Amino acid sequence: MIRLFDFVFAFLGLVFGLPALLTIYIFGLFDTGSPLFCQERVGKNKQPFTLVKFRTMQVNTVSVASHLASSSSITPLGRFLRKTKLDELPQLWNVLKGDMSLVGPRPNLFNQEELIAARDTLGVYDVLPGITGLAQVNQIDMSTPVLLAETDGQMIKTLTVRNYFKYIFMTVTGSGQGDRVR
Repeated sequence: MIRLFDFVFAFLGLVFGLPALLTIYIFGLFDTGSPLFCQERVGKNKQPFTLVKFRTMQVNTVSVASHLASSSSITPLGRFLRKTKLDELPQLWNVLKGDMSLVGPRPNLFNQEELIAARDTLGVYDVLPGITGLAQVNQIDMSTPVLLAETDGQMIKTLTVRNYFKYIFMTVTGSGQGDRVR
């Protein structure tokens, strides 16, 4: 049932969001010259997949978790995209493809060993990663790996259709601020 919701909402989001996606893409060309950001992330069953987002940092920024990146690497457009969460829109493609769900644990990098170990013990990799979830709406990010893993585990155990829509609604209405940057 959740996969059906994911597919329908991702498809509709991409179709109806196309003008916004194109506008952000064009502004991104002027901002960094490379508006899309693709990065290998840990997916379901710890399988790699390529996550797609709008670029919010300079092209030459080191590939680390957001909380380890310098805030000076965020572009002016990137600040706006992060604040409004519009940088996440291209991930609807990942949802449509089946790499992600709209709701699930945020996919981490393979070099985040402490988070991977904590998530492993709680079965977090048994589900698709998501664009939003319980941790995101409660402003818990990857800078606190154990707390994030515990929150993800709690979300997985209590995820219902009602909670699925609740987390989406909370995200769209502004709960959570995204990952911290130093």
